[in-house]
Amino acid sequence: MKIGVLALQGAVREQIRQIEQLGCEGIEVKSQADLQGLTGLVLPGGESTTMRKLLDRFQLLEPIRSLAQKGLPMFGTCAGLILLAKQVAGRNEPHLGLMDIVIERNSFGRQVDSFEVELSVRGVGDDIPAVFIRAPHIVSAGEDVEILARLDGRIVLAKEGHYLGCAFHPELTEDIRIMQYFVEMVNKTLLAKNSSI
Repeated sequence: MKIGVLALQGAVREQIRQIEQLGCEGIEVKSQADLQGLTGLVLPGGESTTMRKLLDRFQLLEPIRSLAQKGLPMFGTCAGLILLAKQVAGRNEPHLGLMDIVIERNSFGRQVDSFEVELSVRGVGDDIPAVFIRAPHIVSAGEDVEILARLDGRIVLAKEGHYLGCAFHPELTEDIRIMQYFVEMVNKTLLAKNSSI
């Protein structure tokens, strides 16, 4: 499996390290050419407004949206989750507008308020370490969205079809179970495509 990580900003190396730990090839995505042949794509953390400007500058927004609509599995963490959302509170237009969720930015305070907790994640484990840095949260989710984790009642991890959205940073810990969950999603998509050929 060849999983790309959008390499415009954020913890790109950490994401690739986890992908490679799981036996997959990790690819830095900086141009349209880097999107060729991917079986999955990770949208990492960073600053969502800056990431949007860079996506526009490198003409990546529409090609990524097109791949998503063709069924490419995508995993957004923190700012990547904001990029995935169909609606961002306080913003007229979404970024990629793919996942049927409403996002509130900076829900857990400023950079200095960063923290780490253990979360119970449905289908993954009850002791998942989660690093929150100026994290968003999912305010509401469509009926096809599966809620995987909450913190203090706020949705922080969810799945819809081939999209996985995460408010925290799994890549900043040594625990690879969230990435493994995404890799399994990619694998299921590949198997489904192969069986339909």
